Amino acid sequence: MSDFYDALETRSPAEREAALLAALPQQVAHAQAHAPAFGRLLAGVDAATVCTREALARLPVTRKYELLEQQKRSRAEGGSVFGGFSAIERGARMRRVFASPGTIYEPEGTGQDYWRVARAIYASGFRAGELIHNSFSYHFVPAGSMMETGAHALGCSVFPGGTGQTEQQVQAMAELQPAGYIGTPSFLKIIVEKAAELGVALPSVKKAMFGGEAFPPSLRDWFLARGIDGYQCYATADLGLIAYETSAREGLVLDEGVIVEIVRPGTGDPVPEGEVGELVITTLNTDYPLIRFGTGDLSAVLPGTCPTGRTGTRIKGWMGRADQTTKVRGMFVHPGQVAAIARRFPQVLRARLVVRGEMANDQMVLLVETVETAEGLALQLGEAIREVTKLRGEVQMVAPSSLPNDGKVIEDARSYD
Repeated sequence: MSDFYDALETRSPAEREAALLAALPQQVAHAQAHAPAFGRLLAGVDAATVCTREALARLPVTRKYELLEQQKRSRAEGGSVFGGFSAIERGARMRRVFASPGTIYEPEGTGQDYWRVARAIYASGFRAGELIHNSFSYHFVPAGSMMETGAHALGCSVFPGGTGQTEQQVQAMAELQPAGYIGTPSFLKIIVEKAAELGVALPSVKKAMFGGEAFPPSLRDWFLARGIDGYQCYATADLGLIAYETSAREGLVLDEGVIVEIVRPGTGDPVPEGEVGELVITTLNTDYPLIRFGTGDLSAVLPGTCPTGRTGTRIKGWMGRADQTTKVRGMFVHPGQVAAIARRFPQVLRARLVVRGEMANDQMVLLVETVETAEGLALQLGEAIREVTKLRGEVQMVAPSSLPNDGKVIEDARSYD
């Protein structure tokens, strides 16, 4: 059986680059013609001339918060919920619509393996005919569907476990005997620990593909000690798969369906190879043709090629955020959400969300400057945190003027060792 998902993974770098750049002008022209937002953003651009990385770098970067603002404005004006970024609308060509925190709406088209995740699942060791326990959410966000459609394209069956109900997750794994797990590493850790607590063996779970959170070597070794060989992928709700880990465990190999640039944060200027910068992605997905989409994630290119024989460019993986938007338990938390919580309570002078804990044990604490210390306010703030972010968080009252005057709304104080 081949070590590679398809022949695209082993073509020469020059052949890959030529194919991507040949597709680029067509994608730009398609976005101009069928996605009204890009018709405006790229007005006056001759798509035929966007056939080099230098020409691509001259186009504007659209960052997530700008897409969110455009979607909100469009909805307020009675326009498309997608803000003009989608090239398809509701109907036969749009299978599902998802909602990510913000709220940002994403379309899912009808193509097989729409999010291109099968390649990453294959690299994680899964093969046709196996059953996969999928614990990504099936509600609101596309993660559950993203992984399920990729698994189906690979020829695998899927148990849609979703999130929560830990004891039932353990029972399903014990009885169904899946070949492995797909989901966040923190949730599988919880499941494995619960199984040990209950005295239930999970002998079939030998492999895993993780996403949604960082996957440090310490956590990788924790799973290996329990017989689970886990690999990570890097994907987003807007773009689908961007990069994936291989058995070499040396960075992440870029997907074959995206053009990736690493730029200086806050600009659209590509940085020299090896320098850390923001990942900016151009997708070749014609349904949702995002051109130079700024992810807000930091990474850097690794020199050389993967020891497995895959010839695609490698990146170091997720190295933090270029902005203050932070991922907690697989969900993005935006500075605007912290502001929205604080605006509900006139007693709150300033607020700062601190994310603490070691990997797989995220804890959110909202530090609130206020002269009011009544317990009722803290309870109300806690409820607002849950309502706005869809996550649980603690509330800590602090004295006025005690928070640092550094402009931070979200502080990521987690340990990634």
